[in-house]
Amino acid sequence: MGSNTSKLEALSRILEQEEAGGFQDSTVIGGLDRFLQRWESELRPVLGEFSSYSVLTPPQRQTWFQNFSPRLSQTSSSDGDGNQGVPTLQKRSRASAQKRQKAKKPAPQVGLEQKVSILKGVSSQNVPKLKRLGVETVGDLVYLFPHRHNDFANIRKVSELELGEEQTVVVTVWEATETRQGPRRRSTQAVLGDDTGNVRAIWFNQPYLTRTFRPGTNLVISGKVNVFRGSLVFESPEYELLRGQEELVHTGRLVPVYPTVDGLPQRTLRRIVKQALDVSISQVADFLPEDLRHRTGLMGLQNAVAQAHYPDAPADWIAARRRLAFDELLLLQLAVLKRKQAWQQAEEGIPLMADAEGLGSFLDSLPFGLTEAQTRVMTEIFDDLGQTTPMSRLLEGDVGSGKTVVAAAALLMAVFNGYQGAFMAPTEILAEQHFRTLSHLFSDTTEPVQIDYLLSVGAERFPKPVTIGLLIGSLPKKAKADMHKRIADGEVDLVIGTHALLQEDVELPKLAMAVVDEQHRFGVMQRASIRGKGQRPHLLVMSATPIPRSLALTLYGDLEISTIDEMPPGRQRIRTRWVEPDRRAAAYNFVREQVEQERQAFIVCPLIDESEAIQTRAATEEHERLSRDVFPELRLGLLHGRMALREKEKVMEQFQKRELDILVSTAVVEVGIDIPNATVMLVDGADRFGLAQLHQFRGRVGRGQHQSFCLLLADSPGQEARERLKIVARIHDGFELAEEDLRLRGPGDYLGTRQSGLPDLKVARITDRDILALARREATRILDADPDLEKDENTQLADHMKTYMAGLAGEMS
Repeated sequence: MGSNTSKLEALSRILEQEEAGGFQDSTVIGGLDRFLQRWESELRPVLGEFSSYSVLTPPQRQTWFQNFSPRLSQTSSSDGDGNQGVPTLQKRSRASAQKRQKAKKPAPQVGLEQKVSILKGVSSQNVPKLKRLGVETVGDLVYLFPHRHNDFANIRKVSELELGEEQTVVVTVWEATETRQGPRRRSTQAVLGDDTGNVRAIWFNQPYLTRTFRPGTNLVISGKVNVFRGSLVFESPEYELLRGQEELVHTGRLVPVYPTVDGLPQRTLRRIVKQALDVSISQVADFLPEDLRHRTGLMGLQNAVAQAHYPDAPADWIAARRRLAFDELLLLQLAVLKRKQAWQQAEEGIPLMADAEGLGSFLDSLPFGLTEAQTRVMTEIFDDLGQTTPMSRLLEGDVGSGKTVVAAAALLMAVFNGYQGAFMAPTEILAEQHFRTLSHLFSDTTEPVQIDYLLSVGAERFPKPVTIGLLIGSLPKKAKADMHKRIADGEVDLVIGTHALLQEDVELPKLAMAVVDEQHRFGVMQRASIRGKGQRPHLLVMSATPIPRSLALTLYGDLEISTIDEMPPGRQRIRTRWVEPDRRAAAYNFVREQVEQERQAFIVCPLIDESEAIQTRAATEEHERLSRDVFPELRLGLLHGRMALREKEKVMEQFQKRELDILVSTAVVEVGIDIPNATVMLVDGADRFGLAQLHQFRGRVGRGQHQSFCLLLADSPGQEARERLKIVARIHDGFELAEEDLRLRGPGDYLGTRQSGLPDLKVARITDRDILALARREATRILDADPDLEKDENTQLADHMKTYMAGLAGEMS
């Protein structure tokens, strides 16, 4: 029955996967009966009288399988074509858990905490390369999960090979020779075959394989086949020698593809990881309570780790990833919920009264009316500030929605109640901008405020003047020491700064209100640090990167959430265009036309200095080129993060006073820059920025009365970048854009900036909404029943949480 071999092979693989999955009839879409009915005439001699698989219970299916399996093996082994390779290969590809159980000589155990150098074949040269992958111990290897798998389980005969598909053949080496393509390029070329035909394979730059591929050697080859000079050719396929009953690692199955570094080939890394699994996976302890695993239907941890590396079927990989992602998100949820729990249960904070003298005067004197959304959010915040439990709230709103005014009112509440306020920003330029903005909002005059690191404003509007200080890393040493002393002495009512505010030597004895801007640039540990200042201050964190509420609850699970979902009246829509590379000159002409109408423009570049590694336009070189060759008649300024404080202040002041026509900048203008007369934002190298950043850049214009424009330039964008640029041009609402960003992003950090203070998510994705919801629900359930994780069933979970929290603390060290 040689003509039916492929059907028997397929049936054999299906039944192996059914066995691994507990006979749930889930391997074949539509059930196994569909496969059996389709090939009934070919399989009848093997199946005998058999009616339906679906009507059997899982135990009945297991019994049928145990009775039927020997008959299938006997039929396959006696195949009329004499083919012995495929059944042998299938035996090698059985579930790794079964193979470990059947091993005659179990591998000696190696501790998960032992250094990777203990493993056989890990050379001293490989140790630093593994360290670059974050791997130092055997346990790190076990948890170094592949980012994808090559599907080499598609086992075929040579005569069945198809062009361009991932597929596997079991072959014999007829001949292997060394070939040369040029004076320094030596390769191995082999003629391989089975009982249906021959195929060629070539391994570039691997001449040593001629010594391995001796005539008569049995191989498994996996990869894609192409046609060269009329012959089928595998180009540098994965290969494996057939030796006894050894399990296949590189071929004939779903083969892991790991992140790697230069000098550490996939085959080497795969071999090392497989060895770590074999000698230590039995030590991976499942820390989830048993009732939780049963309730959620999650896979056991040892099995999940094994299947994440070498899944028996795609469904096993999905189940394994779900379990591992749940673990990561559960620990994250427990961490933020316990932090919220501790924050709420600690000693009382300072209640602030909203009717304090001066606050009403500030709100009444604003040159614009508040939107309904601003008023609603302000009420939520004021209610929180009046409580003895310190506020812990996220203020979310699109670019230009008016978050800063709300924050300013909250800070004034602290000042007018006799306490201090602090405003923390992620960059010095943004801190300086907030210093300008708040000084102007609190000032008695409408004229721009002359910036300094210490100002006293509002003497005529308020019961007492408000003293505002600026604390950033680039302040002169003497000015910084003076600021530290004034803050500690209580002379500064409101201090604005960067991470410098978190330093231990910064004392804020009367701090009652802290604001953290652009929260996605900070993390939970930074929030904990600012909360540790003063007298248990109220905390308001702000983000102009809108994210769906379910994700906000995950990333900021220790915070309540307020959203400004309305733009101020008159805020115009910015016309956004993706400019094709051959239209660059037209874009420059448009900028010139706007300047001739007495408007101003931003030109943003991805880098400060030119880079050989990244072919994109750099701000310093672009400033010189544009000044010399494109806009010689215009006044251009340059702004980037490496400039000294006074230089940056001078450039921003010149741009604000319209002494500059064009500001060439890096991404430092992403947030906080307010130039009402600027009407053009030209982003060069736009393909190098994410959706959130491009939306932020766009928000720097459109702040005045004139129609504004955002031009996106990219010389050679890839397909993904083209899609991003089209989306930004089409969608203007930040919340809708956030949903698109979420759809596109996939694995990794959705916000585009790593959540400092949180361990990297190795498996979980921010797009795993169902797993996120499940993890938060189970975390809440656990803490409601056992707030301190003291019950016997939570002992291992508590130990795991200690390690996890130590990791969080390590991120801040």
